[in-house]
Amino acid sequence: MSPNKDVANVIAALDARFERTLKDLVELARIPGVSADGFDPGEVVRSAECAARLCRAAGLENVEVVQHPGAHPYVLGDWLHAGDDAPTALIYAHHDVQPPGRPARWLSPAFEPTRRDGRMYGRGVVDDKAGLLLHLAALRAWLETSGALPINVKLIVEGEEEIGSPHLGEFLRAHLERLRADVIVLSDTANLATGLPSLTTSLRGLVGIEVSVRALDHPIHSGMWGGPVLDAATALVRVLSRLVDDRGALTVPGLEDDLPEITPTERDRLKALPFDEAMFRSDAGMLGSSRFTGDAASSVYERVWLRPAISVIALESVQIANATNQLIDIARARVSVRVAPGQDPQRVQRVVADWLRRDPPWGAEVTTEFETASAGWRTEPVGPAFDAARRAMSRGFERDAVAIGCGGSIPFVGPFSETMGSAPALLLGLEDPVCNAHGENESLCLEDFRKASRAAVYLLDELGRALR
Repeated sequence: MSPNKDVANVIAALDARFERTLKDLVELARIPGVSADGFDPGEVVRSAECAARLCRAAGLENVEVVQHPGAHPYVLGDWLHAGDDAPTALIYAHHDVQPPGRPARWLSPAFEPTRRDGRMYGRGVVDDKAGLLLHLAALRAWLETSGALPINVKLIVEGEEEIGSPHLGEFLRAHLERLRADVIVLSDTANLATGLPSLTTSLRGLVGIEVSVRALDHPIHSGMWGGPVLDAATALVRVLSRLVDDRGALTVPGLEDDLPEITPTERDRLKALPFDEAMFRSDAGMLGSSRFTGDAASSVYERVWLRPAISVIALESVQIANATNQLIDIARARVSVRVAPGQDPQRVQRVVADWLRRDPPWGAEVTTEFETASAGWRTEPVGPAFDAARRAMSRGFERDAVAIGCGGSIPFVGPFSETMGSAPALLLGLEDPVCNAHGENESLCLEDFRKASRAAVYLLDELGRALR
């Protein structure tokens, strides 16, 4: 068999069917499969059933919607005829999506995918339904062209990634033999820039803390009592202000005590990456007057990938529309900590909570409750599987691939790899900086979708030759 000739035919078949693949994506993305509480779980079931139909149509076998106690449904499938000497790849994607957010902010309906200016807009089109469809398109092109795949393939499509994958560990252990593989392929991360293929090698962890400040046993008149009597909202602001200094650098004692050293190899990779400050500021939506925060001695990439960060993601007191001239008795906030890869999330959670509770302002009662605490992940991208991935991505995008970090969290990646016997995990990008995943007007760059689909075709071939 001539791999190059076969791959050229497969790529031609993939490209010829590209518009049909987009129609499949639209069909799946029209289903509002939001896994969060308060949304119809029946739509997540419908999403799973649609994903299963698309898997069967692509040529996968043993496809089924699998229910796990207490969980939204998974989809499993496989194709295992490449031979005993061929490697097995486990492809991961998820079919659930984030809530749509504010309807008035969408330029077109969230669950009516719409094409504009080379992009497709809609909830879930890039996170992560395109991540599933690009692999199905590659598998289908191989099977329809060659009648076989270069490697054995297993597929898992999760239905609750957007709520933190609470049952994935149990599910993997329950179905370990069915899912066991030599390499894991995940297309749920980002590229550094549009058109720049990127292999993600680190993820930050995530810690959640709710802090409550109680100043009174009931609200009181601000005119009659204001001055000698504090209000909870002001006390909460004082508590939160302790988290950073005037530069925005973190001030929590002990927070970075277990921060891993950045290796010389990692520093060289960071320095080699392109960085356009104006583009970065524009993609983030920063105001012209805004300055970068954090330790200026660290590069922007280091700060967003390899250092912890703290954000106040929710404040709760009284809505402005309902406000009266009262001193408020209770105020709350949700503090989110992005934990550097290699840090202990439980330890980070404790030191941040201790700092929030220390020396309550004016004698207010400050309490904390723990929420999420998940570790980051880090890998050194060396070995035949990573080499194969870089070659495949470079061929698909016609541009050299880069290794990057990710400031976000995918809590299951570490346990996933460990459960699979420390199989290498290939995190391949599809999102780009302007895709607005999780926000209104989420979108997919269609040209990058085409290139990533081609890279998926090449990946099957490259893994087959590298891991036999």
